[in-house]
Amino acid sequence: MLRLSLAPLRVGSFSAMPAIAKARGFRSHRMVKCYSTSFGQSSKKLLFRQLFEQESSTYTYLLADVSHPDKPSLLIDPVDKKVERDLSLVKELGLKLIYAMNTHVHADHVTGTGLIKTKVPGVKSIISKMSKSKADLLVENGDKIYFGDLYLEVRATPGHTIGCVTYVTGDAPDQPGPRMAFTGDALLIHGCGRTDFQGGCSHQLYNSVHSQIFTLPKDTLIYPAHDYKGFTVSTVGEEMLYNPRLTKDEETFKDIMENLNLSYPKMIDLAVPANMVCGLQDLSAKGA
Repeated sequence: MLRLSLAPLRVGSFSAMPAIAKARGFRSHRMVKCYSTSFGQSSKKLLFRQLFEQESSTYTYLLADVSHPDKPSLLIDPVDKKVERDLSLVKELGLKLIYAMNTHVHADHVTGTGLIKTKVPGVKSIISKMSKSKADLLVENGDKIYFGDLYLEVRATPGHTIGCVTYVTGDAPDQPGPRMAFTGDALLIHGCGRTDFQGGCSHQLYNSVHSQIFTLPKDTLIYPAHDYKGFTVSTVGEEMLYNPRLTKDEETFKDIMENLNLSYPKMIDLAVPANMVCGLQDLSAKGA
């Protein structure tokens, strides 16, 4: 099992946020939520932000351990067009960004991970080994990604693409609760990602969701990579009851996915080659 961590780096001071801060809504296409939750005597705290990129309807997530002296943080699924916004927020909150990670090779936007690496020395990019793309750290099912004293567990959830993973907050007593699952395009709110390109497979996606996500506690919060209807969060229990595709039996699900008749993604010819090299094609020889 791979355990990813980074040597401590000192950053500026940070004032703890209220226990649960209300969402401030869209502001320059930024949806903001904050959870700063204590866990008994351990006093571990997770800061959480949900950010939005309007053109591709992509969510980017910022997580940080604000009880750790270095306040290490990570970004999940950053978008190249919003890198300045994301890094400005990291700086504003007094965090130390250590990881920029993707749930899979996106086809609808160019990832911001490569650009972030050029602007913040020391940041490591992360993606799944099965994606066969380039990054500093290639993760597999069961790996744990540590940021401070908190961690994300890697769960392989292929089917939308061959390299999809879901990042889930830890289940140890000193980790935040309820758990949070960053599902990428494998599981959307009352939906799921398409399976007709990039090695997609409806059989594989169905089994990934049912074995790797629906086995989590029912109060686990679901945070997808996209939403097109204005939803921001769901739960495992809600999706098990109301997801119009994944509540069906596997044969019905397969039939639904094979008859979606979706258009060819307009960004795929640009996004996929760029995202295979961390969003920076011109750095492919260096393994950005």
